[in-house]
Parts: sequence; C-alpha cells; structure tokens
Amino acid sequence: MGTLPVVTGHDEFDTLVVRTDYRDDQAWQDVVAALMKPWGDGQYEAHVHLVNDPAWAEATVDEVLTAVRADENLSIVFLADRASMQAEHHPLLAVTTLTREECVDEEDYEQLTEFGSEFRAIPAAVHEIYANLSIGNLGFEEYAAWAQDDAEGIFRHS
Repeated sequence: MGTLPVVTGHDEFDTLVVRTDYRDDQAWQDVVAALMKPWGDGQYEAHVHLVNDPAWAEATVDEVLTAVRADENLSIVFLADRASMQAEHHPLLAVTTLTREECVDEEDYEQLTEFGSEFRAIPAAVHEIYANLSIGNLGFEEYAAWAQDDAEGIFRHS
C-alpha cells in the first residue's frame, strides 16, 4: 500500500475512528450510529472524527499508526476493520500509539503494554476510553486488561 492520506480536521477532543474495511456499508452505518449516541449514561455528546475514505481500505495497523503518529496528542486510534464489521456488536480495534522511544526504558514500555498494544471495544465504549486516556485518568493497559478479562476479549464498559 502507498502512503495513506494525512488525517486533517481532527480535534484533540474527538475520538479518531478509521474505517479500513469497505465490504459492508450497512455494518459501517451501524458502527457510525452507535458511535454518535451520547455516552456516560447519556450525559455527554459524542465527538468523533471519522475517516471514511477508501484510500484506507485494507490498511494494516502499522500503516494506520504510521499515518496518525504525527499527532502528538493522540494516544489511541480505533479501527473499523474486517473483524469489526463482521462481528455482531461491531467491536472496534483499539490501538495505542505509544512507541518504545516514548518510554523511559524497556521496562516502562513492557509495563504499559503488558496486556498488548491493542484490544477490541464496542462502539459505545470508545468515548469513555478516549476521554480517560486523554486526561490521564486511566491507562491503555487497564482497558486492555479489562478486555482480556472478557470472554470474547472485548471491552464493553468499566
């Protein structure tokens, strides 16, 4: 795959969701509808930046990370990949943008990615994840651990 387009217009308060699978438009519409619902027991308006451009079709996690890492404020990106589109609840792939170079040392990186550098989350949960990571209330590793505790490996809500 060639170079992916630069993500523009992304506000630091918007959850970034990149669509990488274009086989099922109805599944994508279902994902978008779930993402746009108010969250936090309906207290908060959903703020989402959707990347819905076929140039991203079949992009790998590494390709997406390379394309979005220029945004220094971004700690996580969500992918609507093939697995997301095919699964019943459309769990998005949550991927940390953290690199080894950003950590104090190898031990720090290992601790922060103890449960992996990605996990799945239902669309209704992505706002909570993004908000808590943005303010440093919780860490990626905590959400990854909760997802790992789920029978299907999906974070649903804390």
